[in-house]
Amino acid sequence: MKTKIILLVEDNPDDEALTIRAFRKNNITNEVVVARDGVEALDYLFGTGKYEGRDTSDLPQIVLLDLKLPKMDGLEVLRRIRADERTHYQPVVILTSSKEDQDLISGYRLGANSYVRKPVNFEEFIEAARQLGLYWLLLNERPPG
Repeated sequence: MKTKIILLVEDNPDDEALTIRAFRKNNITNEVVVARDGVEALDYLFGTGKYEGRDTSDLPQIVLLDLKLPKMDGLEVLRRIRADERTHYQPVVILTSSKEDQDLISGYRLGANSYVRKPVNFEEFIEAARQLGLYWLLLNERPPG
């Protein structure tokens, strides 16, 4: 059985640590692969760059995608994920601190499965991580293949 990996695309080390800590506090023990920019995220998904040779049939259970990223922003990452047949149905949750309505609209227009604003309060963030984990890792059914 393949490991249920979470791909966390996050350039802020504090938000990365907070997210992983919130998962652990909620007993979400899945392997978390962190990509710190949009290019690295696509390299992981498509087995290019430093991930050359990775088994790309083993896609993450979920991609948690920040929008404000270096090299390539999250919306462009999402556009490329949806444009490729191999990742077209990959579950992607935008997890961002952006309060811009246009980001929300663009995210859904480009095919995000969900859009979650990062809570500022740590206890609220822990609860959001618990709910994300419960839904996307346990309840959600992925398409076959």
